[in-house]
Amino acid sequence: MTDKDFMELALAEANKANQLGEVPIGAVLVYEDKVIAQAFNLRESLQTTASHAEMLVIDKANEQIGSWRLEECTLYVTLEPCPMCAGAIVQSRIPRVVFGAYDPKAGCAGSIMNLLQDDRFNHQVEVAGGVLEEACGTLLTTFFRQLRQKKTQLNSNKNYKN
Repeated sequence: MTDKDFMELALAEANKANQLGEVPIGAVLVYEDKVIAQAFNLRESLQTTASHAEMLVIDKANEQIGSWRLEECTLYVTLEPCPMCAGAIVQSRIPRVVFGAYDPKAGCAGSIMNLLQDDRFNHQVEVAGGVLEEACGTLLTTFFRQLRQKKTQLNSNKNYKN
């Protein structure tokens, strides 16, 4: 399978999040060309800060492999990792990350900073960004547009009743 094939699987995970009203971000972790873990954002459902897709998929992979070290794995995620997730990626020793959409507000794989390739850390990560970028970005853009519309409608209804 190719990077695009695995990103399609991450997009399928993101769509699961979308169906739950979660920010639609999905992730899969691959070892020896096999998906060993998959996850999607659950921050609203679980009300925990660390319930990002990357954090959840790393936890699942740790259980699957039986180690905190995820060497020889590739992480596929639909949005560029944030600082928290980038830190977990470095700490788990994942050697390669492939992401879809860039995140100009919180991206730490090149957009704001690049924690994944900072040579001050004892581990650096190979990064490939922009894989199925349009599909990943459109999913997020549509989600946030609909969320804003719902808020506007709620506010309009409140004002109308007053």
